[in-house]
Amino acid sequence: MALLWTIVEVTVALILFVLFGLVSLIVFEAYRRRQNNAHIEAPAIFEDPNSLKKISCPSLTDPAEKYISLIIPAFNEEHRLPGALDETLNYLQHRASKDKSFSYEVLIVDDGSVDGTKRVAFDFIKKYTVDNVRTILLGRNHGKGEAIRKGMLHSRGELLLMLDADGATKVNDLEKLESQIYSVAKKEHYHGESAAGDSSFRISDVPVAAFGSRAHLEEKALATRKWYRNFLMKGFHIVVLLTAGPGIRDTQCGFKMFTRAAARKLFTNIRLKRWCFDVEIVFLCKRFNIPMVEISVNWSEIPGSKVNPLSIPNMLWELVLMSVGYRTGMWKIAN
Repeated sequence: MALLWTIVEVTVALILFVLFGLVSLIVFEAYRRRQNNAHIEAPAIFEDPNSLKKISCPSLTDPAEKYISLIIPAFNEEHRLPGALDETLNYLQHRASKDKSFSYEVLIVDDGSVDGTKRVAFDFIKKYTVDNVRTILLGRNHGKGEAIRKGMLHSRGELLLMLDADGATKVNDLEKLESQIYSVAKKEHYHGESAAGDSSFRISDVPVAAFGSRAHLEEKALATRKWYRNFLMKGFHIVVLLTAGPGIRDTQCGFKMFTRAAARKLFTNIRLKRWCFDVEIVFLCKRFNIPMVEISVNWSEIPGSKVNPLSIPNMLWELVLMSVGYRTGMWKIAN
């Protein structure tokens, strides 16, 4: 009996030791990341491949110079990026030709690629000019969240759209998000009153976020995915619900639009640099009372995804850090 009690005591002590170590690690890592919303070391410079001149980046705090900015994070996307850029720029040029007030920029953020991604981006800049297509070179890989954050902070648009480099979502679906943003923004601005004769409304000044969603495709995805992937994804969704709360069914779709005012609040505060920055966006929208709308978009599976089952533990780890960071007050929110 004495031996049994000794074994129980040792086991309990080991469990408590592991739990203490885990909690200490979480607190330490959350504290270490408290300043992650500050700029990273990559210089905020665009390079014009035609003249080889360095062009200073604009700032998200500056007034808008374009109607819309499209931010595309790219990490080793030499093969998928050209098709997505062709489709995107064909759409933008066609729309600009029909509407002379429509202006745009495409911002490619090269997140430390080691293939020909930079060359592809420069080819498009040469073709469409540095005023319409730009690239930021981060030098080394920081993560999708940081690449998008960097692009957002140096965009010129009244509306800012993030989209993936694989072209999985059709770019013309941005009109769905754009329409919903206008509808919500006008309600927020006028508070339900008549807008007749009022010229003060500017879409860039009203904080609104629109989230593209694949939730309508979930039943089909569940039927085609492996059981363990469904199990992991269901578990992840439960953790997201506990961390950020209800409201957005598909937090991970890489097709999101923000007004300039919303982007200023969100992307000056985001600390997560990899996959779970999307969940942090939802969390911050709720903290700032930024209206959110979720819109179904056309989406197709493109070979070459960088998300795999091993990404799930890392995503869960980031969600734990986010929850501890904000709820303990270690991660301060700047207005």
